[in-house]
Amino acid sequence: MSYLWKQPATLEGLNAMNQDTLNAALDIRFTEIGEDYIQATMPVSARTVQPFRILHGGASVALAETLGSVASTLCIEDLATHTAVGLEINANHLKSVREGGKVTGTCTPIRVGRQVHVWQIEIRDEKGDLSCISRLTVTIVPHRR
Repeated sequence: MSYLWKQPATLEGLNAMNQDTLNAALDIRFTEIGEDYIQATMPVSARTVQPFRILHGGASVALAETLGSVASTLCIEDLATHTAVGLEINANHLKSVREGGKVTGTCTPIRVGRQVHVWQIEIRDEKGDLSCISRLTVTIVPHRR
């Protein structure tokens, strides 16, 4: 486990959480957990393109929010008492990606405090070109009783 992650995580465990979720519908798959980042891929397919057969901006945002929310969850000390909730997300769509390939999102911390986490998510095509850059703000809240 790294200095950042408070919860143990495996790719198998993260991908198992996708069952029966939007992540499964979009075929988002976690591919790497580093010391201070996580990565996931998403195909550019009929499920994730807009009518012009390029990656839908909303699909990119879904990938970004998935990565940042999971990253925040891994930073929570006690999952029995607290949960991560998204506050705000923005995304700049910089380059289109045509149907047929896949994109990879990489999530890194900007700030991980006790109550507020801010993440940067870069989404790149198979050539490594930056397609979308996103920032997600997450708050850590106690469970309601």
